[in-house]
Parts: sequence; structure tokens; C-alpha cells
Amino acid sequence: MNPSFLLATLLVCGATVPAGAQTAFPGAVGPAAQTPGGRGGQIIRVTNLDSDGPGSLKAAIETKGPRIVVFEVGGVIDLRRAVLNISEPFLTIAGQTAPSPGITIIRGGIDLKTHDVIIRHLRIKTGADGQPKRSGWEADAFSTVAASNVVIDHNSFTWAIDENMSASGPRFGGNTVEEWRRNTSHNITFSNNLAAEGLANASHPKGEHSKGSLVHDNSAGIVFYRNLWAHSVERHPLVKGGAKVLMVNNLIYNPGHRAVHYNLMALEWGDHPYVTGEITAIGNVMRAGSDTDPGLPFLMIGGDGDLSYYGRDNRAVDRFGSKLPMFGRYGETRAKIIESATPLAQPAGMKILPSGEVETSVLGSAGARPWDRDDDDIRVLFFVAEGRGDIIDDETEVSAYPAPKPTLSRFVEGDWNLDTMEPRSGLYPGQKSAAQEALTTRDQAMRKRAN
Repeated sequence: MNPSFLLATLLVCGATVPAGAQTAFPGAVGPAAQTPGGRGGQIIRVTNLDSDGPGSLKAAIETKGPRIVVFEVGGVIDLRRAVLNISEPFLTIAGQTAPSPGITIIRGGIDLKTHDVIIRHLRIKTGADGQPKRSGWEADAFSTVAASNVVIDHNSFTWAIDENMSASGPRFGGNTVEEWRRNTSHNITFSNNLAAEGLANASHPKGEHSKGSLVHDNSAGIVFYRNLWAHSVERHPLVKGGAKVLMVNNLIYNPGHRAVHYNLMALEWGDHPYVTGEITAIGNVMRAGSDTDPGLPFLMIGGDGDLSYYGRDNRAVDRFGSKLPMFGRYGETRAKIIESATPLAQPAGMKILPSGEVETSVLGSAGARPWDRDDDDIRVLFFVAEGRGDIIDDETEVSAYPAPKPTLSRFVEGDWNLDTMEPRSGLYPGQKSAAQEALTTRDQAMRKRAN
């Protein structure tokens, strides 16, 4: 039997993976770190930027069996207000293989509804696309839906109408807490992603909906590691009732009304017995911006269910560097935060930075293709560094959908380690120097060396 398929079967069945089993790629962390994704399967080449049909990303995603999706084209895939559904397991999407400028998905998002998937180095720009306010276009940039053993690493998610990156699924799939957790999203790692500028008063039918990340009720094994959230009203993340989350070395900038928050809502749980949620937060940074409520705490609790919480070396500061509170609440309910003396989830394999080093590190590494960034990612990163930027209602307030000329480059299997999808040379397609902020014509002239 294919060893990769055997390992995947062990993971899905909940069996113990042998010590020293191969990780998805160097630096993969969390309970899903050893998913094989498509390792050992067929190589499928994306050869065009069509939204559907032969040679498209959609066709590659819908292929059955273990597969590694690589790109022989770079540019923009326009979904025309549709969502890509991933329903076939054992998949690796290797956006790092695309020629510069990489792969950007616009006017849509991805819903992942299966197990054992690795997605790296994609950009997704959902956007309102001119739709009237509250008209019903409400796509996430990215969400898992009752998925498991998934690693989402080094992607850029912007301009979502709902959340930018979430772990979702049914609340009560089964008769026991163990069944609830098994039948919703579990063992999901979000690492090194950029999630920014969730659109506020746009086309979502509920009205204001600028949201970072939702972890739905009873999801477990959800890891956020070295991500950047910027310019959303709330959910950085929102952890719902009974969910289990580990947060390490993330940066939250310019949250509006809430940064991290927990809420088990009685209106949603009905007669189901309450389950205590868990958050372990180590070395995270929350920094206020122009839209942040004065005095906003790092963590707020609402609803009726309790939260077990372990925190270490987290910092929250206002726009001037003064400390903000760690805890707060919304709603006069019975919910309480129960502080733990020990971590509730173990950060095994993670290189944990002191919180004072997190901002510099995350701004240098988060997002798709850090070696080959696009203008919007550069803008967001520089604005965070400079204490600038705002929550927006529409993508046209800050930018527009990109329209680069498509590029082509043959994928050569021998140039890549097919187990990890890392280049053997250490150089990625489109490798450039460090990110540079876009300069106006006058700025460029001012920086030229005098003769």
C-alpha cells in the first residue's frame, strides 16, 4: 500500500501516528502537521486561468484520488461571484510553483469540505464586486466546512464579505460531545496567513460584517500560528461554544469592536448541555488602530458558556503604546473566564517568539509568496508597520481587482521535492528582494542618486 495513503488513513481514523512521521512541509505545526495532503499522488498541472474546464484549477480540485496541484501559469482566476468547493480529499495545492506573479483568485472564495488538504501561497480577493448593500453576496474568502487534517499556510485572504479565514461546520452532528467534534471542523492549522480588510457595510444580508475568523461551536484542534489580522471589525478570532483553539505569535492590528472573543450563545444551543471552550494564547500581540474602540481588551467573553483560558506573554496596546486590558465582556450573562495555570493545548514543534519580536517577524513572513508579494499585500503590511489603514466597506476604497498579463512557465518535477513541495534549489519562482512599498513617480525621482 502507498505509505502516504496509509498515513492518511491512520489520521482519518484517529489512530496514533508513529513518532518521526513526515510533516506536510518544513515548519508545519499543529495536530494536522503530518497530513500527507496529496503526497504520493498524481501531479496535476493547471495550464490556464479559466474558472472551469480542462486545465483549470477547478478541474484539478475536482479530480479524485491523491493529487498535487501545480501551476504552469500565473495571473488571476476570476470566479465571477462563485465559490470553489473542495470535496475530494488527499489534495495539495502548491501555489508556490506558479510563475510570478503567482495565483490570485478574485470575486469568489474557497469552501473546503473534506479531509487531508494542504493549501499554500494563494491569494484570494473576494470583494463586493459592485453588488448593492445587503443584496445577499456573502462569500468567505476561505472556510473549512466539517473538514479535518488541513493545513492552510502562507496565503493572503482579503475583502471577504463574510469571514476571511474560518473553521466551520454543524454544531451538533451526533449525540455526544465527541461526535459533535468529530463531525465538524477539527485539526485545522492556519499558519503564516494574512487576513485583512474584511468588508463592513457591503452586500452581506445581515449588514455590517467585517470579520476576521470564526471558529464554530465544538471545533477542536484549531491552531492559529503567526498570522496577521488587520482592519476588521471583530473576530480575531471569534471562538464559539465548546471550541478548542491554540493561538501562538499572531498579530492583530486595528480591530474595531472586538479582538479575540468567546461566545456560547443560549439562543443557538437550546437544550443542549453547555460545553466549556478552551483557548491557549501564547506570545500574541494586539495593537489598536484608527478604528479600534478606546480601551478595547485583548479577550472578551459573551454569552452563557464558560471559557477555560491559558495566557502567557500576550500584549495589547493602544495607538500610543499604552497597555490595554487583557479581559473584558459584552453582555451581562453568567459566562466567566476560568484561568488555567498550564496550557490547555501544547504548542509542540512551534518556535515561540517573545511577544516583543512578533510584529517584526509576522510582517516579514505572513501572506502568500513573501518573496514575490503583490501590491495590496505590500500596502497592508506597510500600513500596519506605520500605524495606518482603515476598516473599509468596499475594495474600491483602497484598490481594485488586479489584472496582470498571464505568465507561463513549465513545471519541472525534478526541480522540486515532491514530498514537501519545496524547491530543491531553495529559490522560488519569481524570487525577489525584500518587499518594497509602491512609490509614486515623484517618490521615485526623490530617491534617485544625484549625479
